[in-house]
Amino acid sequence: MRQRFERLVDELSAPEAAASPQRYQQLRREHARLSPVIEAYGAYRRLLQERRDLQSLAENPEPGLREMAVHDLSRIEGELAVLEQRLRISLLPPDPNEERNILLEIRAGAGGDEAGLFAADLLRMYARYAEAHGWKLEPLESSLSERGGIKEAILQISGPGVWNAFKFERGVHRVQRVPATEASGRIHTSTATVAVLPEAEEVDLKIDPGELRIDTYRASGAGGQHINKTDSAVRITHIPTGFVVACQDERSQIKNRAKAMKLLRSRLLERLQEKQNREISEARKNQVGTGDRSEKIRTYNFPQDRVTDHRINATLHNLPAILEGGLDPLITQLRKEEQTRQLTELSSRSWDAA
Repeated sequence: MRQRFERLVDELSAPEAAASPQRYQQLRREHARLSPVIEAYGAYRRLLQERRDLQSLAENPEPGLREMAVHDLSRIEGELAVLEQRLRISLLPPDPNEERNILLEIRAGAGGDEAGLFAADLLRMYARYAEAHGWKLEPLESSLSERGGIKEAILQISGPGVWNAFKFERGVHRVQRVPATEASGRIHTSTATVAVLPEAEEVDLKIDPGELRIDTYRASGAGGQHINKTDSAVRITHIPTGFVVACQDERSQIKNRAKAMKLLRSRLLERLQEKQNREISEARKNQVGTGDRSEKIRTYNFPQDRVTDHRINATLHNLPAILEGGLDPLITQLRKEEQTRQLTELSSRSWDAA
């Protein structure tokens, strides 16, 4: 990696790189990804040399020098352990989707009107979380329920690090609370499902226009009221796979068609990645299950003011702050758990190879 980094420095300063903006950006991204690794590696090598020097000093007959060397050796061992862990993580295979934007799909699950209200709460939570990180949100499709909740919402979220954060949100989310519509004060359990798709670019796969059926229709809002009087809404069917996508959020048919194609392309990319490597991307049905209450990755319990992530058996309190977008503590724990699992698997494979 250090050798590759040194070549990148040379390539970035070469006239050929500046002549191709696309190539230059590609080199810059790789340079930025490797920079913290190389910086940590440099610090690691310096500490190794310092440890060798102190080990020699610890054998000095002068008691004062020996004591100082032993004290400093203890400090360096701790710093080396931290750097070693950073370097091990940096050697893990990168997620093939880590630089992609995402399409976030939220759907009401079991629980009737309360499920729709909870889906709306999740939508707001993710919007606040994205805004706090400076990521851009763009609605692609939405369907409202009668009581102010949502049946379904699809968003595009763009920005550095989006995939690496949101990939942990895929699955069934469960809420336990007293609904606003509950007169007797009984606690209800409802669910919403979340799917996260890596956004596909046009260069990722070619879609044959002859394999598409495109229908236009009049967009309508809640209660059947028409948003406009033209056929601006677009529904696209990919005939070979049967995938159907639709978009009506824009007043322009051209914009709705572009958004629908973006969604279709991402769903097809997910299908392609699944075929190439099952570990890269699970099928949507594996992400969200059936939406049944018994299937869940996380529970939001209002009476107990807690959020529990069942995958890592982690419980956090101050539920209102989490619903306001304070997801970082959970995401950090999930990322550490993933890295630990990957390191264990890497170590196991290394022993098997030996």
